[in-house]
Amino acid sequence: MKISAILIDDERKALAILKNKLERFCPNVKIIAVTQSPKEGVELIKKLKPQLVFLDVAMPELSGFDLLAEIENPDFEIIFATAFDNYAIEAIKHCAIGYLVKPVDNDDLIETVKKAIFNIEEKSALEKNRLLIENLGATTFQNKKIVIPSNEGLEFIKISDILFFEGDNGYTRIHTVNRKAILSSHSIGYFNKLIENQSFYQIHKSYLINFSYIEKYLNEGYVILQDNHKLPVSRNRRQDFLNNIKS
Repeated sequence: MKISAILIDDERKALAILKNKLERFCPNVKIIAVTQSPKEGVELIKKLKPQLVFLDVAMPELSGFDLLAEIENPDFEIIFATAFDNYAIEAIKHCAIGYLVKPVDNDDLIETVKKAIFNIEEKSALEKNRLLIENLGATTFQNKKIVIPSNEGLEFIKISDILFFEGDNGYTRIHTVNRKAILSSHSIGYFNKLIENQSFYQIHKSYLINFSYIEKYLNEGYVILQDNHKLPVSRNRRQDFLNNIKS
């Protein structure tokens, strides 16, 4: 499958390196436009309607996020490029959107493009891009949403609605408020990194809980969550867990 792509980065050298790497390592990507101007990038996207856009996060005229917000229906797959911007990476990961850390590693580029092509075939870009814009406007972590790949497709779940994550033989069940659990093929370790924040705590190798829903802690080493979920706290994590509750 040959896909059309536009490259947008205000740094001439970074743009040239990315173009060269794509031509060398990703023959299924057809570069249809390259620009250092994010404003011109907006017009190119509207005119050429690419399937994939490589987009720098930090640019002077418009950031990559600002550029995305300028597009009425951003139905193209995105691969963001960033230089260790923790906020940017967090926002992008929550929405299951591709990203590359500069300087771009060849293997990372090949793997990220491969995932982008799969996503293009799944036609899920519009929902993920809209979610990213929505999350960037959210004032608190708990008001953001995450994308959960499941057997049926993609689930868009508000973080504040998650009771706890339950590891299950390499899979994870996500238990939410007032709905059935969602089974994801990602491990609980993946979600622990994804929602790494003081609002959640991994009490056990199999359980990652939302502090907001704790109703009781039992001295024998259990927490009771909303809806009467009784979960064990690992012995070696109990003191740290109690310290986190108190703080």
